[in-house]
Amino acid sequence: QVQLVESGGGLVQAGGSLKLSCAASGSMFSINNMGWYRQAPGKQRELVALITSRGDTNYADSVKGRFAISRDNALSTVYLQMNSLKPEDTAVYYCNAEVKVALLAEYREVWGQGTLVTVSS
Repeated sequence: QVQLVESGGGLVQAGGSLKLSCAASGSMFSINNMGWYRQAPGKQRELVALITSRGDTNYADSVKGRFAISRDNALSTVYLQMNSLKPEDTAVYYCNAEVKVALLAEYREVWGQGTLVTVSS
């Protein structure tokens, strides 16, 4: 069973920074795309940032220039560096990964439990 465990959320003032981490554990053959999503109260879950296995990245327009996604394939870990945080960044942040458990298996999505980020004004 593959699990994703997030850490690094918390309370920060507007303009501050936080770094989220998400480590995958369990029996895995390979990981394809990894990403961060967020869900604010009363809103749908949205993509924040995505990174491919080659290191190509994609960001939501609302976080471009402020957030940076990276990954360490040796550690099966993805990071999200969040700078210049705004109150509207307040949300539960979820880690996502496309995981293959064996050579001939298909990639399937795995989600973390979420970590709360609160930005005060």
